[in-house]
Amino acid sequence: MRPFIFVSLFLALSLTALTLHAQTEKEDDPVLFTVNNHPVRVSEFVYIYEKSNADKADYSSKSLNEYLRLYTKFKLKVERARELKLDTIKALQQELEGYRRQLADSYLIDREVTEKLVREVYDRKKQDVDISHILIRVGPNAGEEVEKRAYERAMQARKELLEGKSFSEVARRYSEDKAVSRNEGHIGYVTAMFPKGLYNLETAAYHLPKGEVSEPIRTAMGYHILVVHDRRPARGEIEAAHILIRKPKKGEDKDPKAIIDSIYQQLQQGASFEELAKKYSEDKLSASRGGYIGFFGINRYEKSFEDAAFALQKDGEYSKPFETSVGWHIVKRISKRDLGPYADERARILKQIKKDPRFEQAQDALVARIKKESNFKEFNTTLENFADTLNENFLSYKWKAPKERSQEPLFSLGDDFLVTLGDFTDFLAKSTRERIRMGRSVSVKEGVERLYKEFVKRKVLEYEERHLAEKYPDFRHLMREYEEGILLFEVTKREVWDVAPKDTAGLMAYYETIKGRYRWNERARVSIYVVHTTDAKQLKKIRKYIAKKTPEKVLKKFNTDPDTPLVERTEKLFEKGHNRVLMTMEWKPGALSDSEINQKEGTAAFYKIEEILPSQPKTLEESRGFVIADYQDYLERKWVKSLEEKYPVKINREVLDSLIKE
Repeated sequence: MRPFIFVSLFLALSLTALTLHAQTEKEDDPVLFTVNNHPVRVSEFVYIYEKSNADKADYSSKSLNEYLRLYTKFKLKVERARELKLDTIKALQQELEGYRRQLADSYLIDREVTEKLVREVYDRKKQDVDISHILIRVGPNAGEEVEKRAYERAMQARKELLEGKSFSEVARRYSEDKAVSRNEGHIGYVTAMFPKGLYNLETAAYHLPKGEVSEPIRTAMGYHILVVHDRRPARGEIEAAHILIRKPKKGEDKDPKAIIDSIYQQLQQGASFEELAKKYSEDKLSASRGGYIGFFGINRYEKSFEDAAFALQKDGEYSKPFETSVGWHIVKRISKRDLGPYADERARILKQIKKDPRFEQAQDALVARIKKESNFKEFNTTLENFADTLNENFLSYKWKAPKERSQEPLFSLGDDFLVTLGDFTDFLAKSTRERIRMGRSVSVKEGVERLYKEFVKRKVLEYEERHLAEKYPDFRHLMREYEEGILLFEVTKREVWDVAPKDTAGLMAYYETIKGRYRWNERARVSIYVVHTTDAKQLKKIRKYIAKKTPEKVLKKFNTDPDTPLVERTEKLFEKGHNRVLMTMEWKPGALSDSEINQKEGTAAFYKIEEILPSQPKTLEESRGFVIADYQDYLERKWVKSLEEKYPVKINREVLDSLIKE
């Protein structure tokens, strides 16, 4: 019975605390106005007033009253949406939940730690670090014994280095890095960020004194012994193109050095790098693009290639021929990209960090803070007793969660969040893959502890997410904005926007009331002639005839062969001042533009003004888009008026006056 008594007491205390909190909040945040008896508090109005008006939010009587009128209209529409139960539509609920999840993610991190991580990466990117390492592989979920053996092996390698043995010798004997046979442990210059899971190695690379042998460094790959040889200002990234002549295959009669030298001579004589790359380069991936290989940073290509590329000082400069393991190259610098100011780089680095395990530091810091602030309490005997009931089946697919969910309390946060053993066993049932993965290397006790730690983290973040609106006013305001914005869009669409285009009779009646609002300026009815000749004498004759005759007579006279017409004509209407050609002409019937000759096509084109039409009202079809927009505004005004009559708005003038700052 004890667990149930505890839960009842827990809930009773929670309700009392929430009631006291609500009373305090109401006293600190008075109601500014109500719509249909639904209150809008000062904090909400002030937030949206300042956000909408920015630096114009001067809290003058005029400014506040104007915005209050706008906001009450907005709230009337939202009230109508709720009356129609639009907030219960599943699609709109899913849309809102998507916004909520996206917004909540930015709060479920420790911002101070996140900023520190971003700044750390930025500062590290200013340097390249030349390193060697020895790797003793061990997985991230290894048990204590496996961990111990790997650590001792790493310590033995370190001991031999400290005794004076060469790094290459020790690396060949101990390192389990696949590249050790090629590089003898020497990685070369690298820069932040290191690959996922190697944050600790990166940190050591930027802090270990040059020449010192590190203690074993644990990463997701295992234990590393690190030596830093040198540090230099970061090279950044270079955008380049290259020409490659490969070394001859066995039995192939080819002198790549002679070929690359001849290409270099052509470059010296002014030949196009891109054209030579297309013609000669044996790098099939880049040759068709003029040798273009894009941007690259350090440690991407062989050292000789990298050094030659980064030695180029100017955009457009190209190197002398040089050799790599694959052949002979000439590389051209297109552009150089160095680390920009912190403000410019921050967003890009943050995006990278969020994909890296180091980001867990920010969440771990947040979890620790939430525990402290929320009076996190554990009932350790519950977990211990549960763990004692388990056997080796727990770390296999055979284990199943108890059918009857235990209500024993496991831990609690704040006054309203109790987590039971049943919640934990449900989590364990969904973590089969994780349990099986650990089964090969850890004890049952270790497995329970690791999964419990992850479970606590998830539940703490869940608790925080539930209380984001209480803890962060800006989150509460933004979520209300999202929700009411979605409702406003949907209700306006249904009651105004979709109605106007379909209401044919209403639209026509409205058009008659504003008939003169949309007018054509003076327009010209214009013939656009295309004559299939550029002969000056013949063209002059045709233009003279066109100037005096109607289009019908022109086409009849010159188009004697219907299969090959000499003259083509189209007709268009143009408003005065809306056509480049007509603006060069005299605005009167009979005026001709100059001929525009197209030698390639063998044609000449020109305009003739046939008639000037006076200003006149546009028909409904000619102004349909504008009329619909105006009709929607008209319907919205009527709609708002009806909402004002339906839902009473009561403004607390005393509270409003207290906001005024004259």
